[in-house]
Amino acid sequence: MKEKTYTCSKGTIHYWTNDEQNSSCALIFLPGLTADHRLFEKQTAYFEKNWRVLVWDAPEHAGSWPFDSDFDLSDKAQWLNDILIQEGIENPVIIGQSMGGYVGQMYAQLFPEKLKGFISIDSAPLQRKYVTAAEIFLLKRMEPVYLHYPWKSLLKTGTEGVAVSEYGRNLMREMMMTYDGDQKRYAEISGHGFRMLAEAMEADLPYELKCPALLICGEKDHAGSCIRYSKAWHKETGIPLVWIKDAGHNANTDQPLIVNQLIEDFVKGLRKPD
Repeated sequence: MKEKTYTCSKGTIHYWTNDEQNSSCALIFLPGLTADHRLFEKQTAYFEKNWRVLVWDAPEHAGSWPFDSDFDLSDKAQWLNDILIQEGIENPVIIGQSMGGYVGQMYAQLFPEKLKGFISIDSAPLQRKYVTAAEIFLLKRMEPVYLHYPWKSLLKTGTEGVAVSEYGRNLMREMMMTYDGDQKRYAEISGHGFRMLAEAMEADLPYELKCPALLICGEKDHAGSCIRYSKAWHKETGIPLVWIKDAGHNANTDQPLIVNQLIEDFVKGLRKPD
């Protein structure tokens, strides 16, 4: 995996990719809010040998900083598309964890003809009908919560609340420590992310997935209402939903072998017969 950059008017986005050209599609891994490319290290290490793989530090996050925060979810999807064009990647399979899943759905809204497949890992549907007015109200007002919450307590809840495995918790702690000593930046990234999400929901766009899709959710995912959202998403659309035992919100870090196999089976199913 090589680190590369893409520069837009707001700043420079850092991403990692390989030169594998033998697969029929590229796997695009999008980490969740406040996480970075390391969230998918167990996936990229597994898939980079035989597949084209790309993972980024989302705008504002980790290496993709400094970055002007005056952007929305559609901007992120547009920049992702620009990066894929820069890399010569067509018909990607987007694998988004939490906020990364929302970016993937916005990409599907803007570029429906390009998306070859979509996998949600502990994310939720972007359509307005799934959320309440109260939830949107709260999403817009999260920055002060993260700013005034004691950092040591935030670090503890932020790691233990998203993973149940020692590896998953240690990794999340490592990623959160990127912002150690700068809680203001952490709060701004979190608050901005949740506001973008609320605004995208309020836009009430179709966000229809016109490609094969798969929903993955940890049985112990207690971040927000992901379990409720996943059940409703599956019931409404019929998209297959797989529950991961002994896994939290970051299911791909708690049970990487199981998640990797699910991803591999899904992608192999997209291949056209020779």
